[in-house]
Amino acid sequence: MDRRRETPVTWLKRWAEARADEIFLSQPLPGGGARELTWREVDDQAHRLAAGLRDLGLARGARIGLLSQNCAEWFVTDLALMVGGYVSVPIYPTANADTIRYTLRHSGARAVFVGKLDDDAGQEPGIGTDLLRIGLPYETLDVDHTWGDLIGSHTPRLDEPGPEPEDVMTIVYTSGSTGAPKGAVRTFASMAWSGDAICRDLDARSGDRLVSYLPLAHITERTYIEMTALCAGLPVGFVDSRESFTDDVCRARPTLFISIPRLWKLFRDRAIEKIGPRRFKLMSLFAPTRKLLGARILRGLGLDHARVLGSGSAPISPALLEWYAALGIEICEAWGMTEVGAYATISLPFRRDKIGSCGRPALDSEVRVSDRGELLFRGPGMMREYLDNPEATAAALGDDGFFHTGDHCRIDEDDYVWIDGRLGDNFKTTRGKWVAPLPIEQRLDRLRVVDRSCVIGARLSLPVALVQLVDDAAARRRDGLRARFATVLNEINRGRESHERLDAIVVVADTWTTTNDVLTPTSKIRRHVLEERFGERVQGARGGKVYWLDEL
Repeated sequence: MDRRRETPVTWLKRWAEARADEIFLSQPLPGGGARELTWREVDDQAHRLAAGLRDLGLARGARIGLLSQNCAEWFVTDLALMVGGYVSVPIYPTANADTIRYTLRHSGARAVFVGKLDDDAGQEPGIGTDLLRIGLPYETLDVDHTWGDLIGSHTPRLDEPGPEPEDVMTIVYTSGSTGAPKGAVRTFASMAWSGDAICRDLDARSGDRLVSYLPLAHITERTYIEMTALCAGLPVGFVDSRESFTDDVCRARPTLFISIPRLWKLFRDRAIEKIGPRRFKLMSLFAPTRKLLGARILRGLGLDHARVLGSGSAPISPALLEWYAALGIEICEAWGMTEVGAYATISLPFRRDKIGSCGRPALDSEVRVSDRGELLFRGPGMMREYLDNPEATAAALGDDGFFHTGDHCRIDEDDYVWIDGRLGDNFKTTRGKWVAPLPIEQRLDRLRVVDRSCVIGARLSLPVALVQLVDDAAARRRDGLRARFATVLNEINRGRESHERLDAIVVVADTWTTTNDVLTPTSKIRRHVLEERFGERVQGARGGKVYWLDEL
């Protein structure tokens, strides 16, 4: 069959026949052990669920929300929606009620699947009472129909026509870091191409294993994990909870593993803490013990079988990648967006001389730089359009089909892309001078005591860095932390243009979360929100000093 005509439904059918009794999905159970589903069982459940949705009066093409933490049933539900000709609308399980309400209404969803959630009571108002609710087999919200009832009372309708590559498969909403989320319309062809291209690029093979724990509502997990698993016929393990993360990853023993910068930093900090800072530093001095350290870290994380390690979703500090590389742990950075299907550039194979770049273009894709330094991308995995937003679609997709990413970059002689920030993140101070915050934030984020940082200054004469401490650092004496931050502040300002120098570092006590609207569901910081909340409060933070917010 022409691979350009294949869809995830095609792949499911292939593996349900060729690997019928092999384990596809493994869902950890809270008390230990796991619930395992074979390819044949997943195929059967997906078709039964699709038949159940049809009997509920949902016609082909209906848009259906999917609000749940990652689990085996998320995959089965997504496949059922594909089999039945529905359009899935995934929603982050951490989304607040306003975001849930907006996504369901804007997409025109007729029904919603609900499963494990972070805040049932706080999120339920976002669903309202007018949508048909279907509950996954977990403790969740009140529902009209349960997963077990629909699957148990229906037989597969094998005469259902399969989707065509040009049909709409899903509407994936952007994180909304600068405004209301936009719905990227993705076809079966674009999603399937991304999964197939990743498998080719990573040389996915029999014996590879995956683990799913980053939100499946995000395009990265959906593409790199779900689409890759379906394309190559790979088993997928899930993570039951934050507390069981390490145990569940160790059980899955993934060979291909992707994470986000914040977790790679957390893995590093925990490794140093567990071994002991002084002992770790001593062992890092010698090549043989450095390799032992690296092997010990990977083994402790359950990643000792991993042949490809990746980082995506947000920029990662080059210093952090260097730290891992010195221990023999090679983490390949990749870049993508909801609109381009996550798989856009990738630094594979790992090259230490390219640390700091986000890699070369994906297979069959092109990159170039606009006159204003913006990264432009074109490839088969791109979205078709923004839902009901022709103006934004026209602005994002030029006449030549290149997507305007909003990232400022350069492309080197080897076609590797080096992004130095978002064009929309750069701001002018009241002096009328432009400041690029990303390099400053990356230097601050290298500190083990820093959880997150954000540089603001649109209402100031000079930029100020807001810093949130990790939990164990918040209780430390301020004098020691102040001295440490002062050293870094002087280091940051050394050699910078006068208008780019930090006027101060301000340590804030409140936690930045999705609930208080500072973070997007993908953990990106909404800079404009912090500008609004702290712009006036930090007016007194001057003179290249370090403050706590309650001191101002």
